[in-house]
Amino acid sequence: MPQLRLALAQVDVTVGDFDGNADVVVRWTRHAAERGAHLVAFPEGTLTGYPAEDLVLRRSFVNESLSTLQRVARTLNAEGLGDIPVIVGYVDRSPTADDGVEAQPGRPAGEPQNSAALLHRGGIVGRYAKHHLPNYGVFDEFRYFVRGDRLPVFRVHGIDIAIIVCEDLWQDGGPIAVAREAHAGLVVTINGSPYERNKDDFRLPLCQRRAREAEATLAYVNMVGGQDELVFDGDSLVVDRYGHLLARAPLFDEGLLVVDLDLPEGTADHVGPFPASDGTTMYLERTTVSTTPVPAYTPIEAGIAARVDDCAEVYAALVLGTRDYVRKNDFQTVVLGLSGGIDSALVATIAADALGPESVHAVAMPSRYSSEHSIADAAELVRRQGIHFQVVPIEPMVDAYEKEVELHGLAAENLQARVRGTTLMALSNEHGHLVLTTGNKSELATGYSTLYGDSAGGFAPIKDVTKTTVWELARWRNASAVARGETPPIPENSITKPPSAELRPGQLDIDSLPPYEKLDAILEDYVERDLGREALLAAGHDAVLVDRIIRLVDAAEYKRRQYPPGPKISLRAFGRDRRLPITNRWREHPTPAG
Repeated sequence: MPQLRLALAQVDVTVGDFDGNADVVVRWTRHAAERGAHLVAFPEGTLTGYPAEDLVLRRSFVNESLSTLQRVARTLNAEGLGDIPVIVGYVDRSPTADDGVEAQPGRPAGEPQNSAALLHRGGIVGRYAKHHLPNYGVFDEFRYFVRGDRLPVFRVHGIDIAIIVCEDLWQDGGPIAVAREAHAGLVVTINGSPYERNKDDFRLPLCQRRAREAEATLAYVNMVGGQDELVFDGDSLVVDRYGHLLARAPLFDEGLLVVDLDLPEGTADHVGPFPASDGTTMYLERTTVSTTPVPAYTPIEAGIAARVDDCAEVYAALVLGTRDYVRKNDFQTVVLGLSGGIDSALVATIAADALGPESVHAVAMPSRYSSEHSIADAAELVRRQGIHFQVVPIEPMVDAYEKEVELHGLAAENLQARVRGTTLMALSNEHGHLVLTTGNKSELATGYSTLYGDSAGGFAPIKDVTKTTVWELARWRNASAVARGETPPIPENSITKPPSAELRPGQLDIDSLPPYEKLDAILEDYVERDLGREALLAAGHDAVLVDRIIRLVDAAEYKRRQYPPGPKISLRAFGRDRRLPITNRWREHPTPAG
């Protein structure tokens, strides 16, 4: 059987950074060449960054994507890398009448397409446009792209290779079905598949199933890094035609996955339209890149990265998402309010791990209601982690405000939060820090936050982390430090003391919210699984508690619209993942009898 050394480049790119992304392709192709690779594959949208959202609707953006693709092909050739075929994701434009192709019904010609290209010897050998366009969750690809209906199969070193893009793997039929008809020996799928908790557990079975359906070895390359609210976790892998795992890359690490493959010689030559088993027809095309087999060589052993536990992967996603958001938006330092409580303690720890303690500035802002342990716990965390720290008492500022404006009850409590928010934003303006917001998903869901107060900021690292998960992550982070012989970064008292906003004497979260264990269980079903009232009751939740939480969640939509972005780690995050109208009179009611 012919041999092929395949390199999957699990890389971190930035939306709109065409020059930087092009450099990534050239640099990692060089690394692949140094390791003897015969074919290199990069993720979906590598040249443009992914997702580029409405930028792809600008003709100038698509033009830049196309010119960058050509420039990368020439640069690879000029630097002695042209003999290695390179698969790379970019944004193309759908064919026009000038190309001899009719536009799809209802869609004008020349619209953007989410595409992959094969580069070789300074040129673009062939192109493939994504067939299945996701339109759920965080994806809006029907808004942006025209579906592709052609499957090119490339003969490389005598091996027939089909290329598909991300969602083409997740949906039945389409290019996988046509790849089988084409007798492809290798299917390469390039992906921009965002992280959510436990998603890596679903990828391998999916790839195994599709490999068996295509009767071909399947290589899955995914990007890594943060892009606004999305985090990409890598987890690139290769399975053979029977579904056996051959190689797997680590989660959240940039790098090359190199694997040696024994693949069947390509002998088929049939082309033309084929039913794609999804109600569409795709046209099979063939292009010969090289027919000469690779001379026999001794294979290297491919690595299969060890899996990590849930807390480790979630924490890694939060760190990576925070690091990339800060760095890609050209901030050097961050600032946050450090209350001594568990939420701000975890955010400070994530920031220190992401950026280094020297880039993290924490501010304690005690009020007349702050407990002694609040400052003590904050100071102890600072001592353990070595981050910058200052204390700014807010009582004089609150007193000055209250002399001019009479406030009572909740308004007076919220004033304290707003003075803290204003203080952090002032320090941000003065020193160029990015303000990190420290609220968690449970608070955000129920509206347990103050607009222009504790919700003020530029990025919210634990926005998609429920309170119970905050505790899990804090305990895990401390335990992992102990296992390495290090000092636990989070003081035990911050983890064990009852949570409180400390906006009035003796205040505790449980005064306003149900116990977090019960609250988070209902939120998971209502927010992430979209269960209605009757389904929540059928799931065993208390009726009084369900009605109360539904009211809290539905009434807080306007607050969530004004909340900073934060990394998505759950099945359904607030923001681009869950979009509801603010003005909305729909309410969950008991189903009428009969």
